[in-house]
Amino acid sequence: MLHPSSTPSTPPPIAGEHPQLHQPECLPAATEVLIVGAGPTGMALAIALQQAGVKHVIIDKLQQGLNTSRAGVIHAHTLEMLESLGVSRQLVQLGIPLSNFCIRNRQGVLLKLQFNPLPTPYHYLLMLPQDLTEKVLSDRLTALGGHIFRGVTATAVTQDPAGVSVTLATPSGPASLRAQYVVGADGMHSIVRAAAGIGFEGGTYEESFVLADVRMDWALANEVSLFFSPLGLVVVAPLPNGIFRVVATVHQAPEQPGVDDIQALLDSRGPAAGTDKVKEVLWSSRFRLHHRVANDYRNGRLLVMGDAAHVHSPAGGQGMNTGLVDAVVLGQLLARAVRSADGAAILDTYRKMRRPAASRVLALAGRLTTLATLRGAAKLALRNGLLSLINRLPPVRRRIAMELSGLSRRSFAQLPAAIAQSPAAVAPVPNHTVAARLPDCPS
Repeated sequence: MLHPSSTPSTPPPIAGEHPQLHQPECLPAATEVLIVGAGPTGMALAIALQQAGVKHVIIDKLQQGLNTSRAGVIHAHTLEMLESLGVSRQLVQLGIPLSNFCIRNRQGVLLKLQFNPLPTPYHYLLMLPQDLTEKVLSDRLTALGGHIFRGVTATAVTQDPAGVSVTLATPSGPASLRAQYVVGADGMHSIVRAAAGIGFEGGTYEESFVLADVRMDWALANEVSLFFSPLGLVVVAPLPNGIFRVVATVHQAPEQPGVDDIQALLDSRGPAAGTDKVKEVLWSSRFRLHHRVANDYRNGRLLVMGDAAHVHSPAGGQGMNTGLVDAVVLGQLLARAVRSADGAAILDTYRKMRRPAASRVLALAGRLTTLATLRGAAKLALRNGLLSLINRLPPVRRRIAMELSGLSRRSFAQLPAAIAQSPAAVAPVPNHTVAARLPDCPS
């Protein structure tokens, strides 16, 4: 692992390298931090750096953000962390707060978790589709003077003791960029993680998953419902504007499930009464899931976060949430590292804080998925009996709710005092004085 002994405050430009490359309009040749990937995690990091006055560039291969909902819940601890970015209040205004999370079989409730007693101002599950979460983050970054370079792909990443050289494919041709640090927020197939030589160990779930946003008649609109049936898992959660998210395990799922497919899942796995009616599928997809965690979160000047660092089952809705907390923590650390002569020691803290949190999340999602996919009458009876027992034990119910909300992992997001109080920390720039770094770039 590369541990530079000192870090220049401004990365040196690339001299005499890649003579055939040119810089597209507005794209700088050098920056302090390059963020590869402008999903929720990448944008959250960009906001943190913009507020701290850290020079950065954020790129994404997509010409525009995705308009599908994908992740649909924001947990309490995530909202606490996002307060520092100035977006929590707007997210709450747009979402649906739900206090109840129920694990059911077809006949009724096995385990009911209630979030309103939890020690947080955000004592609920905030149901909000990912496209709206991304819009709030994008608008916040723009308001602070930030800019996303879209249609730009990192094709090669090479680090040396003084910095990182990145080759880019842009709409106007190949280009190059020099950065002090590069952060991979570029998903499971991260080019940054590959360039860092960081392993991504784990496996793949045998079953495929169906995900759909639908309009339907549904009697349990005041809770997130997780159904355990002999045929497999189905989750139903309300979203704003009368939409419901449906997630289910399926051995051979159709590529784009339709109304009949979703109705069949609910009829065979949902409430035995079978009175719920799917009216319209707004969006649907089929996907296979992995459970993996990066062996490390940093190698020298290359770092990973979000799906580039951890992927797992959607059970419990932890994926985007864990990545957003990664971003806020890493933003705090980078704001100190770029101005410090001992940036490597500061960034070593990132792995120590966030990898244990991801390991706990993987274990939680894995346990829920295993419970949901058990087969055999004896195993199902034992599982249901265990859940019914837990339902009669308030301290255990509370502990599970704390884990789902992320509040039990607060300690993995708090900077050590020596770093938090470091004189090398960059004072945040007041919002109204943040200058646009790229005033001539189109938004």
